[in-house]
Amino acid sequence: KLVPGLAAELPKLVAPTTWEVKLRKGAKFHNGEDFNADSVKFSLERLANPANKLRGSTSFAPIDHVEIVDAYTVRVHTKKPWPVFVSHMALRQASMYPPKEYAGKDPAAISKNPIGTGPYKFVRWSKDEEIVMEAFPGYWRGAANVKTIVFKPIPDDAVRVAALQNGEIDVAVNIPPHLASIIEKHPKIFLSTAPSIRTIQLMIYTHQMDANHKPTGPYNGPTADKRVRQAIAYAVDADEIIKGVMDGKAIRVATMLTSMHFGYDPSLKPIKQDLARTKKLLTEAGLPNGVDIVLNGPQGRYVRDKEVAEAVAGQLTKAGIRTTLRTFEFVNYLNNQVYVHKAGPVWLIGWGHPTMDAEAIYVPLFKSPNIFVNWHNEDFNGMVEEAQTQMDEKKRLAQYHRINKLWIEEVPAVPLYQQIDLYGVNKRVAWKARSDELIRAYDMSLK
Repeated sequence: KLVPGLAAELPKLVAPTTWEVKLRKGAKFHNGEDFNADSVKFSLERLANPANKLRGSTSFAPIDHVEIVDAYTVRVHTKKPWPVFVSHMALRQASMYPPKEYAGKDPAAISKNPIGTGPYKFVRWSKDEEIVMEAFPGYWRGAANVKTIVFKPIPDDAVRVAALQNGEIDVAVNIPPHLASIIEKHPKIFLSTAPSIRTIQLMIYTHQMDANHKPTGPYNGPTADKRVRQAIAYAVDADEIIKGVMDGKAIRVATMLTSMHFGYDPSLKPIKQDLARTKKLLTEAGLPNGVDIVLNGPQGRYVRDKEVAEAVAGQLTKAGIRTTLRTFEFVNYLNNQVYVHKAGPVWLIGWGHPTMDAEAIYVPLFKSPNIFVNWHNEDFNGMVEEAQTQMDEKKRLAQYHRINKLWIEEVPAVPLYQQIDLYGVNKRVAWKARSDELIRAYDMSLK
């Protein structure tokens, strides 16, 4: 649920391309600067300026300019109707920055000296060791209960759980399902869970893309044929993967939209494994003896990602889709496979977005041109573009329901499951897991 923060109330649409925002008075930045309309204009126009090349800024391209009405009122003018404006203002990319402190500074300098208005202020960062934050006494909602927060990267699952058991850490993220029982049986720690907004899926190449991520023609491989993509979908037994690899701690999905997403259609049901149908589809595609493919995936990024990919490869191979599995360290996977369109013909990825809106899935992953996209469908692109400017919520929902059906029919991806996020927590900490994977220390207290 979206609630006002630095805004005194939720933004109001005062014209088809104009949002008025009343700002909270009395909020201060960690360096003592007042938060006001100047802060909003500086922060949003900096974000929307493509010359700054800020991470995640493309989502804010609809912003044209920010008009200052008075010290605590702004009007955000957009280039087109933008129905997801309010949810995008809640994203971390839309955080507010102190204009006097940051004017003229490049992103690298700003990233080394982060200053915000939140409950915690930056103390220090030691690469690969820790980030230390201290409670900001001037926070507008009142000082946080927990005075110091330390984030430590512990990539190994077993080491992370051991650190939790030994009292070295208070919260451990990404607990793999097979280690959950250890936490549940321990007298001093507990398991906090939440259905995640993240889904895990197989992405499928249908088109070749150039260096600018634009389609140049059909993919030079069997997955350019929709029947082969459908065969892959019917060859996978996601229920068995959830049971055998995820210990039941995941949820089947029909699309990449969970029940929490705007655009979700409860009438759509997940595909069930049907090996006879896989065989029939392959035969119709001229592949009666099966086909050889490569499945690429990350290792160590998502919960049991390698094991999930291994299970998928085994199921596909048994169904006549002989699969060679390759796994990569995640940064290598993105930079040398995904971003340069060399991850095909089938690749595994997880995806979630805190706006919980269909646009944040269908646009970056399936609407060409985009760095993640290896599918091109003019009907789909046109339908999504219409949804992106549809301000009538009922019409927009109906449009995404139509888009869901087209997406299922064309099979540019095979959704496997929605994650259930597992956290191990020391019983001295009062805290509950969130579905958006954020850890807000302000919501924590020590018993």
